[in-house]
Amino acid sequence: MKATIVSGRPAIGLSVMIPSPQIVEMAGRLGFDWVLIDCEHGTINRETVELMAMAAQAGGTTPIARPALNSPEAILQVLEAGALGVQVPHVSTAEAARAAVDAVKYHPFGSRGLAAGTRPAGYGLGGSAAGYVEASNRETLVCVQIEDTDGLANLTKILAVPGIDVFFVGPSDLAQAMGYPGRTDVPEVRAAIDGAFRAILAAGKVAGSTGSPEAIPGLVRQGIRYTYTHLTRLLGQAGREFLRSARETRL
Repeated sequence: MKATIVSGRPAIGLSVMIPSPQIVEMAGRLGFDWVLIDCEHGTINRETVELMAMAAQAGGTTPIARPALNSPEAILQVLEAGALGVQVPHVSTAEAARAAVDAVKYHPFGSRGLAAGTRPAGYGLGGSAAGYVEASNRETLVCVQIEDTDGLANLTKILAVPGIDVFFVGPSDLAQAMGYPGRTDVPEVRAAIDGAFRAILAAGKVAGSTGSPEAIPGLVRQGIRYTYTHLTRLLGQAGREFLRSARETRL
């Protein structure tokens, strides 16, 4: 997935908030580049993160987890369960961004705790711990969410923090922080989001965001390479269309 976005191609994902390895595996077989295992808003525990990460591997997609908060403990739990990256919520300062990187990376880029017996490390059954550390530091994706007014104000400083792969603009929380909860289409909110996109892209960085199935093509056209829609939105759209078509059919 990191190779995809670095090459300039968009990586299209699916956000899953319910504890279901089967849905993750199906998403991979459908061709989604990645899945977001949402531990901030969903009902997914640590054990299920591991099962969903296994399902992602079986389905041929990349598991990225959103930890409940930006803390070394929360980030370590999802990574040691098998997530290949994190999307860290509510990063509003350069210091918070550096803390996220520090929690994800091993020495010399961070201070993540090392255990050779975890699933990501192959349970310690093959290869060296040093080789695992090198691969993890290289491949694990770090995404920080800019979704508060302080985050917008500090965006230039956050963009200068090394080790971050994606700068994600969170529309829902940003709209709420600006005084328009649930109204991401308000011109003031839209202008703030688009301005953040421009700043991220002008800095030569990868921008990320989310939207409805209908909105994703527009995000891609704006140059957003890390994007996803929600499982519930996708099911809702497909379900309504199926029922409409079936009920309008004449005998």
